[in-house]
Amino acid sequence: MNRKLQRALLIVGIFVVAVVGAGGLSKLKPPPQTRDIPDAAPLVEVMTLEPYDAKFRIASQGNVRPRTETILSAEISGAIVSISPKFTAGGVFRKGEVMMRIDPTIYAVAVDRAEATLKQRQIEFDGAEKLRSQGYRAESEYASAAAALAAAEADLVNAQRNLERTRITLPYDGMVRTKEADLGQYVNPGTRLGVTFATDFAEVRLALTDHDLGFINLPAAADVRESGSASGPAVTLSATQKGELRQWQARIVRTEGVVDEKSRVTYAVAQVDDPYKLASPGNGETPLPMGTFVAADIVGTTVENIVRIPRSALRANNQLMFVDEDDKIQMRSVEVLRADSQYAYLGAGAASGDRISLTTIESPLNGMLVRTEDSTADKADQRIAESTRN
Repeated sequence: MNRKLQRALLIVGIFVVAVVGAGGLSKLKPPPQTRDIPDAAPLVEVMTLEPYDAKFRIASQGNVRPRTETILSAEISGAIVSISPKFTAGGVFRKGEVMMRIDPTIYAVAVDRAEATLKQRQIEFDGAEKLRSQGYRAESEYASAAAALAAAEADLVNAQRNLERTRITLPYDGMVRTKEADLGQYVNPGTRLGVTFATDFAEVRLALTDHDLGFINLPAAADVRESGSASGPAVTLSATQKGELRQWQARIVRTEGVVDEKSRVTYAVAQVDDPYKLASPGNGETPLPMGTFVAADIVGTTVENIVRIPRSALRANNQLMFVDEDDKIQMRSVEVLRADSQYAYLGAGAASGDRISLTTIESPLNGMLVRTEDSTADKADQRIAESTRN
């Protein structure tokens, strides 16, 4: 065997050994790890819409004010000779209490003079009547005596009324807001003495927009025509007193019957019974002072079978991201009946059974494919089944 043949066989042997060794080594190498390629479609949280019975509550606010308030003015002239210790700002009084007394001297004298004149005119009238019956007096003289008697009676009534006007009283239980006259001051008819208000009821004017009126049953004008008030929706008033949130119960009794020309709102009037809790002292209830600024929570109407969604899901221009059966986005506008800080209540444009996305997506497009929790779980189940079969 020549050297060339030996060299060729050696090269072939080396090549065969290399191929066999490479094949053996490839069999010993572990198989490459498999890795799932992530889906490019965004994962969103979906919500299936369900029918909901909503009992709406309308929010408003206003200031507490008295239902009855009186500006006291003098009806006669004279010096103030006495003042009740209750006649001071914040003083509480009862019906008929004398709050102030104007010097009654000249008015008491006027009553005495009117009584004396009346007696004289009565004697003259009796004499004229007797002579007339006997035929000694003319009819005109009798009529003159009768007129004088009537005038004397009227003078006595006027004098007695002026004497009563020296005593300043109020026809209700109340509280003094301001005191504008004091002891020794001389007053004339029309001079302001002070301001008082009744404490039996307080009122709060609540502004309601036209949209609010669609969700609240307010008393109509016919309901309050007889008594001036009606039993309307319940109202919860709240305000912060001494660092704590306090609440009071009230009820709407009427509306002011007109729409404000500037603000285009309608004012409903809520009434609070016994705001200062004078009728039931010691029961722990918190008084509601006049002038308090309160927030009002009004019980509205109940609307059945509407759709409620989280307000955060609502996009600009009242649009929602709907997710169809193929997990594709469909942008649609909806009718928002009412919204609060947490929820939006929908009318047209959304129905029970629809799915919406609760996840915010930048620049969503109609037909855009998304992944949901259900679809992701189904795909995972499919992969597990395929792996098991393999």
